[in-house]
Amino acid sequence: MNFSSRRKAVGLTQEEVAKTLGIDQSTVALWEKGKTKPRAQLLPKIAALYQCSIDELLSANETSIPTTPQA
Repeated sequence: MNFSSRRKAVGLTQEEVAKTLGIDQSTVALWEKGKTKPRAQLLPKIAALYQCSIDELLSANETSIPTTPQA
């Protein structure tokens, strides 16, 4: 799950997230596009707002590369 799908899962708009966190809506859009990441001090607030842990929030945005077992 990424920032966008997590935000939508809790029924918030980018604008609502931005107002709650005291940031610009364009900042939220950049997170969702993967162009920037939130500042560390915002992570607890974002996780609470998105009803998930910080670990879930960050791991949701990691790109996993499938690996094949070595024979």
